[in-house]
Amino acid sequence: MQVESFKVFRDLVESRSFSKAAALNLVTQSAVSQQIRAMEERFLVPLIERSNKRFGLTREGQMLYEASKQIVFQFDSLQHQLSEIRNVISGTIRLSTVYSIGLHELPPYLKKFLREYPGVNIHVEYRRSNQVYDEVSEGTSDLGLVAFPVQKKTLKVEPFRKDRLVLICVPTHELARHPELIVEKLRKEKFIGFEPDIPTRKAVDKIFREAGLEVNPVMEFDNIETVKRAVEIGAGVSIVPSATVEQEVRDGTLAAVEFKGQLYFRPLGIIYKAGRVLSPAMKRFLKMLKEVPETPLPIQEPAKEAA
Repeated sequence: MQVESFKVFRDLVESRSFSKAAALNLVTQSAVSQQIRAMEERFLVPLIERSNKRFGLTREGQMLYEASKQIVFQFDSLQHQLSEIRNVISGTIRLSTVYSIGLHELPPYLKKFLREYPGVNIHVEYRRSNQVYDEVSEGTSDLGLVAFPVQKKTLKVEPFRKDRLVLICVPTHELARHPELIVEKLRKEKFIGFEPDIPTRKAVDKIFREAGLEVNPVMEFDNIETVKRAVEIGAGVSIVPSATVEQEVRDGTLAAVEFKGQLYFRPLGIIYKAGRVLSPAMKRFLKMLKEVPETPLPIQEPAKEAA
């Protein structure tokens, strides 16, 4: 019995999917099924409840799952300890991030890290916020970057940085003439917001509730790039993280206005699976994410962004 078999079984139980377990271990679904059958034959017990429509474990399967977690944990720990002794920083980091962070916050950190650790490959996936949580929980991503991080039992959350929220409008808008303004000034303005399930939308809604303010919503989008484009054509105003509009402000296509007397922030967090063993590369990357970044890279916009 090889360690890889215990890892396949652990991943199958935690993802509840033969296809996901196969993808995590770079094998076919057929190979996953064969390894499970081989384990059942080796231990002479059924491991999976095959009579149920939903994925379920037998009592023996639950015991093996708990043992598999410990076996894989100890094996990963040994590998990482040996790598640290040899001072080898290599491997792959699978990173899942919402677009606004991946596009506007992450690039300077990636630039510095890859320059210092060229032996590490960082694979970045852009996702909506709920998908980042799912992929980290299921193990398909090693780390996740999210806004307004939510505490969950299965996940470890560490602070990344804070974005200041600002009002944006076209430079010719009357509000752009003010160096700062109170949020109540938006009462009669056409407002371009995010869709209800976007974390930044929930934060903006809270700002309005606390101010007793009802705005005039005219458009809602699921990504910050589309919000900015709508504001640029004069369709309305919006509230976004300041880091996401630095380029547009420099180019003169948008104006950013601070709020008077009250600073609003969008906290960003790093998430990873609780109890997992961090590789030397992941430890170095986490450490770097908590340092002050270098000058940002030129912004290259993907097709779509989840806020």
